[in-house]
Amino acid sequence: MVIMGPTGTGKTFLAAGLCYHAILSGHKAYFRPIEQIMDMLRLKEVANTANADYKRLLGAHLIVVDDIMLMPVSKPDAAKLFGFINMLFESTSFIITTNKSPQQWVEMLDDEVLATALLDRLLFKCQVIPLEGKSYRLINRKSIFNDENL
Repeated sequence: MVIMGPTGTGKTFLAAGLCYHAILSGHKAYFRPIEQIMDMLRLKEVANTANADYKRLLGAHLIVVDDIMLMPVSKPDAAKLFGFINMLFESTSFIITTNKSPQQWVEMLDDEVLATALLDRLLFKCQVIPLEGKSYRLINRKSIFNDENL
């Protein structure tokens, strides 16, 4: 599942709730922001804690990756992420949250072939949930922003 939409529309909230429900149902489910996934992939060869987390994720039924493509990803990191997703996409369910369209993933990865290959695996047998609207967090802060910024 890919939950797509602007910042503050509830993507993380929904994904966390689904992850929690999976855990309550007896599944091995893990919630990780993309930064934690990338740190784990970078450090798994040199840090025992990162390697243990990597092995734990390899046995997961569900992995939630929060805020994927929020920031540009270097080519070496993108290759690591692709390898991780490629290894698991047929045996593990993913919930991805993102505020970027698939077309913007190419820009964030700066590699059309890699972006296409990554999306091919993530969107295989995937339901895309588009969210729209204004940020729930900022809705009560209109006094500090112009209405058109919300």
